[in-house]
Amino acid sequence: MNKINTKKLVIAGIFCAVAVVGSMFSFPIFGSKCSPVQHMVNILCAVLLGPGYGLGAAFAAALIRNMLGLGSLLAFPGSMFGALLCGAVYAKTKNLLATLLGEVFGTAVLGGLCAYPMAVFFMGQSAADIAFYAYIIPFLISTVGGAAVSAVLIYSLKRSGVLHTMQQSLNK
Repeated sequence: MNKINTKKLVIAGIFCAVAVVGSMFSFPIFGSKCSPVQHMVNILCAVLLGPGYGLGAAFAAALIRNMLGLGSLLAFPGSMFGALLCGAVYAKTKNLLATLLGEVFGTAVLGGLCAYPMAVFFMGQSAADIAFYAYIIPFLISTVGGAAVSAVLIYSLKRSGVLHTMQQSLNK
């Protein structure tokens, strides 16, 4: 039976709250609300908590953002694919650059492509009005911004030795 790590659960909840509050600083691009803070949170979750907690935090943040009117349905594919992929990449490689690229690819390409059917079927967009790849560019802009901020933060924590201490504390 899996043991639930209370520390990780609490940190995931805090990251979820940061993503929701950070979505107040979103900007619209081609019908999507881009929220770079969500992508920063995805990467921090990947490095500190793992893919499962990251995916859960991304789903909860997207749900809360939608309930509060701070996001659209596109927040689900836009955050969850990136969270899962960057979490899996970090768990497998422990490489920060690969993790950042996993977030960018997962969000921009996979999330962007999956946003198309969501826009057509659930948001009432006409398939003729948007191209299949229309959400890749806005998601790319958002995720690159969040990845850049998280890269500065994570590399600073790593350089000071704090990142390793945080990871050890959460894995006890």
